[in-house]
Amino acid sequence: MKNKIIAAAEVKMKKTLEAVSHQLASVRTGKASPSLLENLKVNYYGTPTPITQVASIHATEARLLVVQPWDKNAVTDTAKAIQSSDLGLNPQVEGQIIRIPIPPLSEERRKELVKLVKKYLEEGKVALRNIRREVNEELKKAEKAKSISEDDMHSGFDAVQKLIDDYTKKTDQVGSKRESEIMEI
Repeated sequence: MKNKIIAAAEVKMKKTLEAVSHQLASVRTGKASPSLLENLKVNYYGTPTPITQVASIHATEARLLVVQPWDKNAVTDTAKAIQSSDLGLNPQVEGQIIRIPIPPLSEERRKELVKLVKKYLEEGKVALRNIRREVNEELKKAEKAKSISEDDMHSGFDAVQKLIDDYTKKTDQVGSKRESEIMEI
């Protein structure tokens, strides 16, 4: 019983780390990356649709993204979605293709993006702590229901704390890597 609870907690923690990593991938660096646009929604025939379901996105050069909508009627809506995003990008429509030059980041903007990265990291750590709290409550309930012994409950607490420490360290590593990418000129 204890091992099942711990295994379920590890799965949740892994998903949290993946979510944080995915969020961090959408934070803009000075380089062109298709993941930059992945979280954008395009108003496609009145329905907010992920841009990846409306168009293909390619980084053709280090500082240029090319977005090619599959439906020619979606070109202007896709360009509007990119323009109105908080990424600070200026799309240029050329027929069926949208070119997005990625301007170099100013020092001030880099610092803002690092703050955003830290915010995402903190949200991830809060999610990890919530998982720990939930698992500890499950272990206490299992001990009260006599499904596990008191010793198992305490060893479960220790195992969960070790998992939290590991995933917090992994989250910090992902974040510091992203911060260094942002601050790189």
